[in-house]
Amino acid sequence: MGYDVIRFQGDVDEDLICPICSGVLEDPVQISHCEHAFCNICITQWLCEQQTCPVDRSVVTIAHLRPVPRILRNLLSKLPIACDNAEFGCRAIVQLDNLRSHLSGCEYNPTRPVTCAQGCGLEMSKEKLPNHNCIKNLCSVIQRQQRRIAELETTSAEHKHQLVEQKRDIQLLKAYVRAFRSLNPNLQNLEETVVYNEILEWVNSLHSARVTRWGGMISTPDAVLQAVIKHALVESGCPTSIINQLIENSHEHNWPPGLATLETRQMNRRYYENFVVKRIPGKQAIVMMACENQHMGEDMVQEPGLIIIFAHGVEEI
Repeated sequence: MGYDVIRFQGDVDEDLICPICSGVLEDPVQISHCEHAFCNICITQWLCEQQTCPVDRSVVTIAHLRPVPRILRNLLSKLPIACDNAEFGCRAIVQLDNLRSHLSGCEYNPTRPVTCAQGCGLEMSKEKLPNHNCIKNLCSVIQRQQRRIAELETTSAEHKHQLVEQKRDIQLLKAYVRAFRSLNPNLQNLEETVVYNEILEWVNSLHSARVTRWGGMISTPDAVLQAVIKHALVESGCPTSIINQLIENSHEHNWPPGLATLETRQMNRRYYENFVVKRIPGKQAIVMMACENQHMGEDMVQEPGLIIIFAHGVEEI
């Protein structure tokens, strides 16, 4: 998926535009015999569906892909691009080859890690801090520890010591949650009442959708694509209390076990048709809210919901 053209200053040469996504080439490769260039992820996903060049329709396979010439890489590296965090206030314009180093230290980066000062001491991204709930996050840690214990209990005896340590840690966390609740009684019902009703009202306002090509899932969306989806969520009336968590859940590292790996996705793709999904207005993306998918089982749902972005294959019903 290429860089959005509007992020660049001045005109961008058409030879630097990906014919598939219409963005400026990102991690570019070219087809050896016709020399047409594409974003690596764009042409790879394309060839999974049809083995032809998107430009001249010549026969192409993955084996025909080659690195682009150095002169093309040099031209791309010198393009002036706006920071990924422009929507959060950063006004920096940097050369494309310096973008990554700039992002690593950008003070406007919403994913920059910060530490909760409300009592739990958990480290999280800056954008999550306003909606952070100490009790909820500590309970999530406990759930992960419990799953880990279940896994360890099925393994060989060599992991017994690790199992004892895990059980000790989970008891300490539970004690910490009890103590934290006693000091903060107003937080105990934070996840209930009005917020849940707002979520249901928003979900019911979205159009039902059908995924025609589960293989078109974009499991690692970049920051620009996530920003586009986030804007669409805001426009659709999504409750602000869950927007950042939904955006975070668009990345496969937060997907439930039934979606987490390519192997599980291939094995379960027919079962995915049982998901109740709603389309994010105007986008090739769907949201699967936990409140509508309890029938799918714990390994297939994520709280409060899961966003999946597709290269293609989503339609309203």
